[in-house]
Amino acid sequence: MDARASTATFAISFLSSDTPDARQARARLSGQYGDCAPEEADVIVALGGDGLMLQTLHRMMDKPKPIYGMNFGSVGFLMNEYSEANLTERLAAARPSILHPLAMEAVDIKGQTTLARAINEVSLLRQTSQAAKMRISIDGAVRLAELIADGVLVSTPAGSTAYNLSVNGPIVPLGAPLMALTPISAFRPRRWRGALLPDAARVVIEILEADKRPVAATADHFEIRRVARVEVATDHDTTLVLLHDPGHSLDERILREQFGV
Repeated sequence: MDARASTATFAISFLSSDTPDARQARARLSGQYGDCAPEEADVIVALGGDGLMLQTLHRMMDKPKPIYGMNFGSVGFLMNEYSEANLTERLAAARPSILHPLAMEAVDIKGQTTLARAINEVSLLRQTSQAAKMRISIDGAVRLAELIADGVLVSTPAGSTAYNLSVNGPIVPLGAPLMALTPISAFRPRRWRGALLPDAARVVIEILEADKRPVAATADHFEIRRVARVEVATDHDTTLVLLHDPGHSLDERILREQFGV
């Protein structure tokens, strides 16, 4: 994890999901390796699934710490295998993955502005039976005057294998300076499949007929209803660090997804 780190210098903070197994594991690990507040830790060990990892990343967003996850969930794409043995040695050998979240600025139909950040994606979804109508601009230039669809999303490379992939968006290598812009069930233009954008781009999505065709915007798990305009850009000022065992890094897992293994 760090050239200066050793078993003597690690201050570990254990966090767990609310399942009985994860809570019991946290108690055992805390007794074996010690425990401290997240703000005082050198590294945070998260015991749960991908949902807990996202919650932990959001919790530490303003004061990031390296986070090492051990899987107690179903998929565990962001997590390492669970083991109570040799944890400090595993932490010292772990490989870092660097993530930058998306910054979302959403303005609702009443003019109220809400700021939020997303590690996986910012998604816009219709709220009623009527399809959403949206105008998409990139860096101030209108690139799609009207998209009629169930919605649209902007994904980070880390999030490209999540919701983005499920709506047939492209998988983006972790180190690529890109964002994926992907429609959700596009009706018109029927053949538009989205775009890969530089991560320096600023994406603006305007909701057309916002009163008649209401749309909600979601940054990971944080939702704003009845939006009129949403702006998305990569937050390069925030750096998040995930730790994985050698041979099981996040970029390796994303690469495997491209080959279906």
